[in-house]
Amino acid sequence: MDPDLAMAIGMVLAVFSLPAVLSAVSDRRAPRVAMFTILGAGGLILWALSNKPGGYSFSELPKLLIEVIARYI
Repeated sequence: MDPDLAMAIGMVLAVFSLPAVLSAVSDRRAPRVAMFTILGAGGLILWALSNKPGGYSFSELPKLLIEVIARYI
């Protein structure tokens, strides 16, 4: 898995798990699965940041996501 793919998957998982965390907290439930998903997303993002020379900037993240989607579709 290349760092760009790991970063894209991590970003998508993190964004999709935030509503699950908010829903669980508002219903006074423990957000167990959502927190494990966020931990996995954070791990993927950290792995991508450590394996890409120079890292990523915020301005190149949207382009990265589009390039990864285009590469695999």
